[in-house]
Amino acid sequence: QVQVVESGGGLVQPGGSLRLSCTISGSTLDNYSIGWFRGNKYEGVSCISGLDGSIYDERAAKGRFITSKDNAKNTVYLQMTSLKPEDTNIYYCAVSTSTYCLRGPGTYDYWGQGTQVTVSS
Repeated sequence: QVQVVESGGGLVQPGGSLRLSCTISGSTLDNYSIGWFRGNKYEGVSCISGLDGSIYDERAAKGRFITSKDNAKNTVYLQMTSLKPEDTNIYYCAVSTSTYCLRGPGTYDYWGQGTQVTVSS
């Protein structure tokens, strides 16, 4: 079975940075796309294709967050910079068995439990 585990959250001051990690077990990333979501409404942050590396950023990510992957480690990263208090949320990593990115949390098949990001002075 596919298992999704995200990590790297914590407390950071406004303007600071965090890097979230999402490790996937079960198969090579080539078979999936991986999305980042946040909050109780599962707002989309970004998605990356495990097959070709194509990245799609939502409004929350543009200009501040960088999504990347390491297929050898079966890991996807979300590098967050210039963090703002409104970025405070639980961040979720989710996996779709589609190799191209889809929008909407309902299109993803496997989910992690989330990692808390808190931006505060």
